[in-house]
Amino acid sequence: MDAQQRRTDIPRAPPVGEPGGDISSILIAFGVFATIAALVMFPSSLVHQVPEGHVGAYWRGGALLNIITEPGFHLKLPFITNYEPVQVTLQTDQVRDIPCGTKGGVLITFEKIEVVNRLRKDFVYDTLLNYGVNYDNTWIYDKIHHEINQFCSSHSLQQVYIDIFDQIDERMKDALQADCTRYAPGIEILSVRVTKPKIPESVRRNFEQMEEERTKVLIAIEKQRVAEKEAETKKIMAISEAEKNANVSKILMQQKLTEKDSSRREADIENQMYLDRQKSLADADYYRVLREAEANKLKLTPEFLELKFIDAIARNTKIFFGDKVPNMVLDQRLLGNFLNHSTKDKDGSLEMATDT
Repeated sequence: MDAQQRRTDIPRAPPVGEPGGDISSILIAFGVFATIAALVMFPSSLVHQVPEGHVGAYWRGGALLNIITEPGFHLKLPFITNYEPVQVTLQTDQVRDIPCGTKGGVLITFEKIEVVNRLRKDFVYDTLLNYGVNYDNTWIYDKIHHEINQFCSSHSLQQVYIDIFDQIDERMKDALQADCTRYAPGIEILSVRVTKPKIPESVRRNFEQMEEERTKVLIAIEKQRVAEKEAETKKIMAISEAEKNANVSKILMQQKLTEKDSSRREADIENQMYLDRQKSLADADYYRVLREAEANKLKLTPEFLELKFIDAIARNTKIFFGDKVPNMVLDQRLLGNFLNHSTKDKDGSLEMATDT
């Protein structure tokens, strides 16, 4: 009973001959025909490709779908779902011809400013929902115009064109990133490149003349610096040469003093050796004389003196001329001793003769 009741509750398609059944069949046939025709005539409306470096974003009936597809082939409902590729890799947006007025009222134009940026993949849906596909018009193109005019209006032409021109890149980058971080956190500003602005011709000539004069001054300062450096180098070289000569003189003087000291020590040693040698000779001579004196003292006996006296007289040859020999005065003691010795010698010779 229950199964039969359930079968009777299932809605059935009206028969073909009835009015409701004809309309449904017509609609189904028309849908199938339209689908086949769309596939034949517009195949890209059903199958689409998301390129590398992009993600796919979809709208249905003007409403953004919370669907983000990766690179590759995907399907969508033709004529109902719209698709746009959104770049999520590095991209460079060029903002051209940006007029601005300086603090002094001079109108200048930045021909080109390049902004390197990137949309983070996980913030694609929020960014498109709030600012649309052309989000960079709001946060890069329009923002660059605003920031450049703000910067120029608070600085003079000298500052913008020369003094702090090298700081414009970083200031623009920081200003853009600050607002993007606050209102569109998915946008990353990686760098900003600012070209030299165009200024009026008369002002440009004045700047060129000023630059020429500044260059001349810098050249003169550099020449002066080079001359001072050369003078300082010469001074250092002269001081170094003088110190070298002084050191050489000191070394030579020390060498001479060392040689003199060596010579002096050598002379002292020779003198000491000579003194010791002479002292030894003197001591030896003194000892010899002393020993000779002692020996002579032992020799000074009457007999030895008489012997010497007689020997001296005997050796003293005298020649007398005439018929008479002169008287000769002799020491009686010596002569007596001589005669005594002579008699003793004779007696001794006689005794020897008798013995034999």
